[in-house]
Amino acid sequence: MAGHETRMLLLGAVSMFAPVNGYQIRRELLSWHVDEWAHVNPGSIYHGLATLTRQELLVRTDLLDGAREVAVYEITDAGRAELQRLQVEALERVDLHDRVAFQAAFGMLSNLGTATAVGALRTRAAGLEGQVEALAGDQHSPYAGPPHARRGLVLWRELAIAELLWLRGVLADLESGALRIAPDQWDWAPPADDEGWQMQADREKYRALLGR
Repeated sequence: MAGHETRMLLLGAVSMFAPVNGYQIRRELLSWHVDEWAHVNPGSIYHGLATLTRQELLVRTDLLDGAREVAVYEITDAGRAELQRLQVEALERVDLHDRVAFQAAFGMLSNLGTATAVGALRTRAAGLEGQVEALAGDQHSPYAGPPHARRGLVLWRELAIAELLWLRGVLADLESGALRIAPDQWDWAPPADDEGWQMQADREKYRALLGR
């Protein structure tokens, strides 16, 4: 997975759950199965957190939690700006051969305001429309190659059309308010046995230790 996509996932997770410790970030990202679809090495998560801290996109604070020391992370203003830049870029950029960056950015859509998300997705829709049109021309071109190669182009075009139809539905729901991305507007909550509840409890404890 490209480094900027790993940065986006780490910044996004810290933004959503801060103050949060490294183990919790690792556990949360693995619950998203990023090791499978995004090819993130679990061991690289701690290295990434340290790198982002050196770059002043995250801030690390060492706390005494009872009898043990724990390092917790929060996102800086510069980190939020970088996260938004990475997310918008990933949402807007159309790559029919690799949708990993888009999937990561869309999965953290709640980090963006609705207006920003809609703007980025509209740009993506326009890009997809262009790809669909271009592929229609390619599959009929005498330079497209033998019949099976042309069928391959048909597959790419059909996948682009499917994504475009899905994206138009997402945009319609965002603009009508049927799809709400702000967590305080969700009609959903994790199940009672979800580990996220413990993360939330720890978050409040860390906030108290930080004097927040």
